[in-house]
Amino acid sequence: MHILVTGAAGMIGRKLTERLALDGALHGVTIDKFTLTDVFPANAPPASAAVDIITEDLAAPDAAKKLIDARPHVIFHTAGVVSAEAELDFDKGYRSNLDGTLALLEAIRKAGDGYHPKLVFTSSCATFGGPFPDAIGDEFHLTPHTSYGTQKAMCELLLADYTRRGVLDGVGLRLPAICVRPGKPNKAASSFYSSIIREPLAGREAVLPVDDNHLHTHASPRAAVGFLIHAAGITREQLGPRINLTMPGVSCTVAEKIAALRRIAGDNVAARIRREPDPLVIRITDGWPHRFDAARARGLGFVAEQSFDEIIRVHIEDELGGVTA
Repeated sequence: MHILVTGAAGMIGRKLTERLALDGALHGVTIDKFTLTDVFPANAPPASAAVDIITEDLAAPDAAKKLIDARPHVIFHTAGVVSAEAELDFDKGYRSNLDGTLALLEAIRKAGDGYHPKLVFTSSCATFGGPFPDAIGDEFHLTPHTSYGTQKAMCELLLADYTRRGVLDGVGLRLPAICVRPGKPNKAASSFYSSIIREPLAGREAVLPVDDNHLHTHASPRAAVGFLIHAAGITREQLGPRINLTMPGVSCTVAEKIAALRRIAGDNVAARIRREPDPLVIRITDGWPHRFDAARARGLGFVAEQSFDEIIRVHIEDELGGVTA
């Protein structure tokens, strides 16, 4: 099996590739080759399979065609720019999130010779917009309040139509906020969800830009990788005509996250959080939904953590070797 990962230098793309390389197979089929692509160089995983690393903008002329010429069997499309960056740079957001996706879909359509890959797309719960009910169900409409959410919603519609036309076998995953992310803060409006846990655990101060009562849904990077791998094994018959799914997660307030941090790491660690409101982050995140029912995804076997304490422990195990500062 040949696996293509777009956005392979990003956190989810990197962790997904590492997991697949460690497993050596996807749903019982041996992986013979990886193609990893991003605008930044991706790291080759320690794998027995062949690895091609391609550093290129997916929206650039012929970039997608070159990737599809190799006929990958499964495509994990995680490439794109993050929420605040897409909101601040309109042109970059549409180029990276929409144009790159359309180029990939068109390259598949034009490949011919019966080529029909599985494509798993990382969408976002930013596709939803208020006013919200207490919990977003599977029938809730898409009315995004940001350019990022709009771009992801447009990609979902494209993926559904190309799947309906028989071009590919697509599934879109609306991810909750993925945390605790390793590394440094990025330009995502949701970056603080991770930094208020990651930085204090590492002995550093973190800035909280929203109110303690801010509510959102979260899943760990480990769970996100699990979502992607599980989605690749879902059949068209299981999925039905509605191919875009809202993923499960843990819904909690910032105050509840800090309480979980205090339970696990103590008062001194939790005291490293400094409150400093950011109007842009507040505006963007206030337009996001807070809680999801995710009944379809759960019924199809997608699994996330059951508590935020568990999410913190996953981070400590996976990134800190079980040790905190």
